[in-house]
Order: sequence, then structure tokens, then C-alpha cells
Amino acid sequence: MKLAHFDPFVGQHCETTAAGCLLRHLGIELTEPMLFGLGEGLGFIYWNMKTMDFPFIGGRVKPDLLTENLCRNLNLTRTIQETVSVKKAWENAARLIDAGIPVGLKLDCFHLDYFSSKIHFAGHYVAMYGYDEEFAYLVDTDQQGGKVKTFLQNLALARSEKGPMSSRNLSYSISCDGERPDLREILKTAIHNNAKDYLRPPITNIGYKGILKTSREIKKWFETSKDRKRDFQTTATLMERAGTGGALFRNLYRDFLLEAYELTSQSELKDASHAFDQIATLWTSVADHFHEAGETSDVKHINDAAEVLVELSVREKIAMEDLLRATAK
Repeated sequence: MKLAHFDPFVGQHCETTAAGCLLRHLGIELTEPMLFGLGEGLGFIYWNMKTMDFPFIGGRVKPDLLTENLCRNLNLTRTIQETVSVKKAWENAARLIDAGIPVGLKLDCFHLDYFSSKIHFAGHYVAMYGYDEEFAYLVDTDQQGGKVKTFLQNLALARSEKGPMSSRNLSYSISCDGERPDLREILKTAIHNNAKDYLRPPITNIGYKGILKTSREIKKWFETSKDRKRDFQTTATLMERAGTGGALFRNLYRDFLLEAYELTSQSELKDASHAFDQIATLWTSVADHFHEAGETSDVKHINDAAEVLVELSVREKIAMEDLLRATAK
């Protein structure tokens, strides 16, 4: 059973790719930067727990919140289902497919057949558009192959995996029951909300404060790491190519702000777009320093990364303050 006339969304980031697939099936066509921006997705977190092999560096808001914000801003309804039962979890997803509705799934990409790098990350999203007796048919990010498939038993393992960022076999669908709001109005609301939340982090490992904290913590991490090559090169890969880190999300937000400027003619949004273009380049340099730190085990690369992170904390704070003022009315 596969959905008829299903047109996959091509994206770089997993949650916006899944959302794009579900919205496109409703006839709603938006670019990935617009999905990310309307989802108030820009953020930062440095997360370290004793149960984790090494700290996690993330460049966006927490999992699920992006889609929640997106649906709220677009006046869409998101229906979520969670269960500890593997059997019930499959029934929840298959029932939607049988009804002609694509379904979003949150899972651990470690178990997916088509992933070449086997890293546990339970905050990954895919859109499911079909299944048969052996396989589930999915849409993942462009770099993971777009339209892909995985064995049903592996999908079940991925959905039920426990650990950081995991959910209880979470699946969701999106429906359009009301009128679409004026895009120009919700743009300003989304930008204002994102800037406000970014600038007022509830704890010091989030937002610009989190970036500053990371500049200190990576030095401790380097000294205590039992496998520097694995830790820092895996983190660099996650940041730059696996869709968790800074540059990808800053580039998406840059493009979102440029689209917002073209719709509103508000010059401050264009200025902020230029600022995030430069910020994204600095995030790539952080990943490069991490990679070299893992390759050489030379603390110089960690110290260089720390200096860039200090600068990023300042630049992002200024950019978000500018956006908060520009959208205050």
C-alpha cells in the first residue's frame, strides 16, 4: 500500500523535510527555509548527561517544537499518537496510510537500513507514505537519499528505541481545518517569538548563553575525552552533515529572513539575513576545528574553536536583538 499521487518534499533537515511532505500532501507549498522560520526553529543547546558518550551540540529548538510552532502559525491541526506498545504503534501509522494520509514518525536513525553512519540519534524524523509485507516506504533528507525504504522490523526498533531525545513510538499527522492566515502577518509573529525565546533562555546551556558556555565546556571535554577522534569528529559530522549543528540552521534562517524581506520589504530583515550568512560561515569553522582536534589531538584547535564560539555568542545575540526590535510592533 502506497499513497497515490504522493510527491516527496526535498529537504536538508529531517523535521522540516517530514513537515514539508505532510503539508505538500495538503496542497501547501512552502520552501524549507520558510518552514523552518515559521516553525520558530532557530536555537542552540549544549547538552551533556552521564548516560551520553559525549556532549550533544544542537543548533535548533528542541525536537517536536518546530512542527508544533509551524502548525500553530499556519492554523493547522497536528494530531499526535504515542504508545509503549510496538503493535499499537504500527497500527497507528498503518491506519493513516490506509486512509490516504502520510504520517510523520520520530525515531532513532541508528536502526534504519539506509543510514551508512550508525550513530544513535533518537530525535530524527521521517515521513512515511507506504508499506508492504517487508518494507516501510519513507522520505528522509536529501543527503540520506530522499525516497527510501527500511525493513519493518528495523523501523519498529527505531521507533521504540530509548535514550536521549526519544519518544514512545511517536507518530503524527497534519490536517487543514481552518483558513490560512496572511503570511506577512505570521512572519513577523514567528520572527518575534523566535527572537524572544532565543534571548531569554531558561538555563545557561541554551541560546547565546549556551554558545558562550560551550566555549568553556569544550576545553574540559577535550581533557576528559577517552576517544578524542571519535568524539570531536563525530560531533563535526553531526553538525555539518547530519543536520544537528549550527551552519545548516543559520543558512536556513538566513534564507527565511530574505524571503520574509521580499514579502514585507522590511529592510531590517534583509540586514539580519546578511548577518546570519556570516554567522553560518563561523559555525562551519567550529566544525572544522573540531575535526582537526580529533585528527591531531592538538588542543590548539579546541582553543581556536572556543574563540569562534565566543564571537558567535555575541553576533547571534546582536542579530536576535535587532530582529526583536524590528518585529516589536
